[in-house]
Amino acid sequence: MVPVEKALQLVDNRIKPTQEIVTLSVSNSLGFVLAKDILSPINMPPFRQSAMDGYALGSIEEKTFSLIGEVQAGDDEDPELKKGEAIRIFTGAPVPSEAKTVIMQEKVEVIANKVILQESVKPNANIRPAGEQIKQGEVALTKGTIINAAGIGYLATLGITHIEVYKKPSIAIIATGNELVPPSQKLKHGQIYESNSVMLSSALKTSGFVNVSFYKVEDEYQATCSIIEKAIQQYDVVLISGGISVGDYDFVGKALRDLQVDEIFYKVKQKPGKPLYFAQKDNTTIFALPGNPASSLSCFYIYVLPALQKISGHQDYHLTRTTSISNSEYSKKGERAEFLKASLKNDKVTILDGQASSMLRSFALANALVYLPEEVSKVNPGDRLLVINLP
Repeated sequence: MVPVEKALQLVDNRIKPTQEIVTLSVSNSLGFVLAKDILSPINMPPFRQSAMDGYALGSIEEKTFSLIGEVQAGDDEDPELKKGEAIRIFTGAPVPSEAKTVIMQEKVEVIANKVILQESVKPNANIRPAGEQIKQGEVALTKGTIINAAGIGYLATLGITHIEVYKKPSIAIIATGNELVPPSQKLKHGQIYESNSVMLSSALKTSGFVNVSFYKVEDEYQATCSIIEKAIQQYDVVLISGGISVGDYDFVGKALRDLQVDEIFYKVKQKPGKPLYFAQKDNTTIFALPGNPASSLSCFYIYVLPALQKISGHQDYHLTRTTSISNSEYSKKGERAEFLKASLKNDKVTILDGQASSMLRSFALANALVYLPEEVSKVNPGDRLLVINLP
């Protein structure tokens, strides 16, 4: 059994970022990591652009101007504008070449075809120069940037349709257990609804991992061995839910040994999630997670998700850790480190009721995990605790 920090280090040492690059449409690149710098193909804006609804002026010395026309956003003409003349202009429209400034519509009075200024103006006011945001050939986004919604919009404004990103791993989830039935089926005595696969797939989806396949296997050695072998051959990451303990019908560990995977560790000195198993074979990473739902999800956030983020090219791949003041009193019952479901608000953290490894209700209400190292045995209100923020 390895300590938590040792287990984290072993995962970090063995997981390597992918070198595989794929080309995606910008609209489908959310959450991916850029594999190369992106240079802007154009100036943005590509022309002098009005930042306001107002009037473009041919000079700045006069107080009264002759109104000679208008320019809308999308117009491709460049009307001539002389001293003492004004053109009605709208936000985003191209500013005429001779225009000296743009004045907001609220700061003028228009009588017949005359524009009368209510205050003095400055040159180039309310005009966005060509290339103000970025100039053609400059770096728009650097390698390693995680593409978010704003990034997608930004690239679209530059006319970029496809980008090169690091490939995300393909993932198999294998749920084990004779007692598990789908939620659509009526329960018989001794059965429970299978929740781990949908829970894990939802956690994956939240973090942008959607290339996920599901398998269900009963507690039978040959079937377990066969489906794990198939998954190892076909997927980058295999997540096995349940069957990793030492019961008479827990066949995952035996199957993995017989498949000659490279076991890196089995069992971590933590609660929940003691039976966590980590291995690799060829180019596939394997995590066998405890069957108890809260244990499974805790191990996912602490170990699996950072591994997936690192594979996908993230530079900062662990969940954010902070320290916060405890609202709660809590006593540990053993010597293992603990991950406790908690509610974090305004730098105060409350340890929730219902910490058993089989209970998800408290997890459904949690937005953080409190980490208590092995040496911490008791928490008092006012103590400053290490808090891991959940996605």
